Amino acid sequence: MSLTSDLSRRSLGPVDNSALLLVGIGIGIVFGLFGAGGSAFATPMLALVGVPGVAAVASPLPAMLPAALIGARRSIRTGALDARIAGLAIAGGLPGTIVGALASSLIGGRGLLLMSGVMLLAVGARVLMPDPVDHALQCEARRNRNSIVLSASFAVGLLTGLLANGGGFLLVPLFVVVFGLTSRQAAGTSMLAVGALTVPTVITHTALGHVDWHVSLVFALGMLPGSLAGAQMAQRISAARARRAFGVVLVVFAGWFLVHQAL
Repeated sequence: MSLTSDLSRRSLGPVDNSALLLVGIGIGIVFGLFGAGGSAFATPMLALVGVPGVAAVASPLPAMLPAALIGARRSIRTGALDARIAGLAIAGGLPGTIVGALASSLIGGRGLLLMSGVMLLAVGARVLMPDPVDHALQCEARRNRNSIVLSASFAVGLLTGLLANGGGFLLVPLFVVVFGLTSRQAAGTSMLAVGALTVPTVITHTALGHVDWHVSLVFALGMLPGSLAGAQMAQRISAARARRAFGVVLVVFAGWFLVHQAL
């Protein structure tokens, strides 16, 4: 891509570093609180502080791995994790992330940014919609069929690789709306899956030259403490409130970002 060759030559001044650090802290809090939205929210926020499109898409990824693993470890200790669903999500999602990451080179940076905003809006709207009366029975039936979990995870992995994000903003709604996990279970299960899915995505986008490592480092310095603070906050919020809050944050942020891009 034309932007790739510019990444190694682009330097960020002190003001930009401060902005990157603040973005990292804010995104970390969101990720720790909901178990999702880390790189998905980071992409538009980094773009708004001046990081070029492709770098804004891929550079948050390296910070996702340690934050996700720390969150997953905490969830394992507290029992807020479905190990079977996490394993199936990883098995189905890994090949999808590789295919999606390779396909991302066919789409320009602005296209990826707009796609990220549209996906956030669609997912947030579905999270806020009420569930049907027989939702619990349907979720249990889907959750018990490995083929459904694997195929849905592959689709998430494909979008994860394409949009260069950890996949949590898709996995959490998938786990809650489609498979019937509680918000806490979905967040913990998502963090473990995100940790695994991020690895091939980082490798592929690094090979394609999409990652600005300066941006990644400064962003990570803010994200790690932010995610720990968000995880502490999550323990004080009920499942119903967490779901509503997650949906509202997705819809409001996506709408604002898409309007900003249009203008």
